[in-house]
Amino acid sequence: MAFVASASAKWSAFKAFILRAVALSTPYFSSKDKWKARGMLAAIVALNLALVYMAVVFNDWNRLFYDSLQDKNAAVFWEQLGRFTYLAFGFIVIAVYKFYLTQLLEMRWRAWMTDHYLHKWMSHQAFYRLELARFAPSANAQGANPDNPDQRIQEDINQFTSYTISLSMGLLNSVVTLASFVGILWTLSGGFAFTLRGQEYNIPGFMVWMAVLYSLVGSVITHYIGRKQIPLNFEQQRVEADFRHHMVRAREYSESIAFDRGENVVREQMSQRFRRVLANNLALIKAQKSLIWFTSFFGQAAVVFPFLVAAPRFFSGAIQLGQLTQISGAFGQVQGALSWFVDTYSSLASWRATTDRLTSFEESFKALAPVESAREATKSIANTGYLDTEPLRISLPNGTTLLEHTRLHAQPGDRILLQGPSGSGKSTLFRTLAGIWPYAQGAVELPTDSMFLPQRAYFPNGPLREALAYPEVASNYSDAELQQALRDALLPHLANALDTVDAWSQKLSGGEQQRLAIARVLLKKPQWLFADEATSALDEAAEAVLYQRLCEVVTHRGGALVSIAHRPGVVAFHNQRWVLEPREAAADAGSSAPQAGALFTLSTKPA
Repeated sequence: MAFVASASAKWSAFKAFILRAVALSTPYFSSKDKWKARGMLAAIVALNLALVYMAVVFNDWNRLFYDSLQDKNAAVFWEQLGRFTYLAFGFIVIAVYKFYLTQLLEMRWRAWMTDHYLHKWMSHQAFYRLELARFAPSANAQGANPDNPDQRIQEDINQFTSYTISLSMGLLNSVVTLASFVGILWTLSGGFAFTLRGQEYNIPGFMVWMAVLYSLVGSVITHYIGRKQIPLNFEQQRVEADFRHHMVRAREYSESIAFDRGENVVREQMSQRFRRVLANNLALIKAQKSLIWFTSFFGQAAVVFPFLVAAPRFFSGAIQLGQLTQISGAFGQVQGALSWFVDTYSSLASWRATTDRLTSFEESFKALAPVESAREATKSIANTGYLDTEPLRISLPNGTTLLEHTRLHAQPGDRILLQGPSGSGKSTLFRTLAGIWPYAQGAVELPTDSMFLPQRAYFPNGPLREALAYPEVASNYSDAELQQALRDALLPHLANALDTVDAWSQKLSGGEQQRLAIARVLLKKPQWLFADEATSALDEAAEAVLYQRLCEVVTHRGGALVSIAHRPGVVAFHNQRWVLEPREAAADAGSSAPQAGALFTLSTKPA
């Protein structure tokens, strides 16, 4: 009973995996490119069938050719050599176009899937919320925390399309080859007669049954030996991506590492990750070595096996040399078709691992759907000139409540400074106002023309003009506007470098990066500005100049400024404060509405 239950569970798991693989495969062939995709797939199938047909023709050619040698028939010999010429040419043409169309389909399929998953990853801040999900207690259980999404999009999709096409076409070839040659082998092999306990028995198509038995035993042993490769392939992809990710981070933070003289520590950390790569790779190599021991023996034995079985009939004169070679060829085709599982097991293991990784990546987006639904009560409502919220409840990914029953209101002309101890949720409150924090409830009415200025802005690699205009296209602004924004942000030395291509996040100092981010504000001139420690890397004199210019921008547009800052000098540019205080401190101070259950409470005070 235990064996039956185990077999049933394995079969159910196999069916579930096949359904997942089909679910990943079918969208492309139902997309707007479906007719091109289906046409190329049909052509590839036709070319594969043509190759099987050529194998049947060559099998018959072998019989005629070797019989001519045995009979010393020169006319038939030269005739068959001439026939071989055009058969070989036809085979080459079919093989070349099969390769070309297969690679073209893989490339188009990969392009579609990459665009599909990039769209999913970059839509609705999914890339951001997947990172937040790492800190949710149930993230792993829900599948909402895929490791290295970049690797899944870049590498796993490539492997999935390649393996899916090659394995499916290989399976098709095996099925058609089996159907084409099993009749030939059945006819050629004759019966096997033997006597048992005085009773005479005859097994028709004996070579066919031997091929089935040979391949069945080989498949069972192959699975038993090679099954360890599936989890090892999955883990190999994960540790390789983790190693590559940390090398990219070392390059990104190269200056900080150099300042700290931390290269030895970083190298050791990367070496540790690489040792994990090597350790898993060694385990995978050992598993593959064990499998190759068997498959090599299995393949070599298959060469002589049909000769051993058919030799008695040849030496008795029942068949000629041509028929013997034809039997051997047909047996090889049938046995090879039945041994598809043996021959492709390593590829199947890699395909299984890749499919599982892409499936979990797909499920991670579905796991975000409940959070997205919860955000419907936290969505931003655009208006023309004020900030107002319903009572907000803001939590951390782990479920801890930061703020609740919090109402905010700001109107044109306000200059509000948001203050509070580190970890009190100031930046999280800004994220909630911006509509990107998924762990919040309530509604936010926000002016349409609002801009958020983070402490560390993103600058795409490329021309400076694109980094300055981001996320808009640089052509929306004239060179004079771009240069004036840089000068107003105290970056006059960059005014003539608009077409310089560089990695600006690494090229510029922290203070220059903040000034470049402020230059964006001065270029775009938003009505409302939310600045999160936007001048923390600047000296006090530069900070005062730039804050004055930011105030002038929002005043001219009839808007407001909301800032997060710690320096006393920034207070002068604000006329009121929103203060986040620990709940206990707020209660001791006699707050009128201490927020039971929340870690912090927010109060409004004059600047």
